[in-house]
Amino acid sequence: MEIIKMIWELASLAAGGLIGLSFGLLQGAAARRHEKLEEAGKLKTGWSIMPGSFRRVAYLMIALVLVQIVCPLLFSDGCQWWVSGGVVAGYGCVLYAQLRRRLSH
Repeated sequence: MEIIKMIWELASLAAGGLIGLSFGLLQGAAARRHEKLEEAGKLKTGWSIMPGSFRRVAYLMIALVLVQIVCPLLFSDGCQWWVSGGVVAGYGCVLYAQLRRRLSH
């Protein structure tokens, strides 16, 4: 019985990690695209620096809801904390990679 619980916890962590990593990569690609637009002088105001960020956050929320609907076992018996931890770890990996890249330049 403990092995099954451990498998569900690892699956929860992996699902959350995949969501967090995907969101981080999407945000990073958008940031790079808008930095290039800023360098080219195509941005008119400060408000246009990160257009679409609300939409990307909405996609993150939709992904979390879909995972909860499709795999309800990942959100039972405390596994939801593993999903949340996976999201934080996945997004944290992307942020850590960005930090290392900026510090190396």
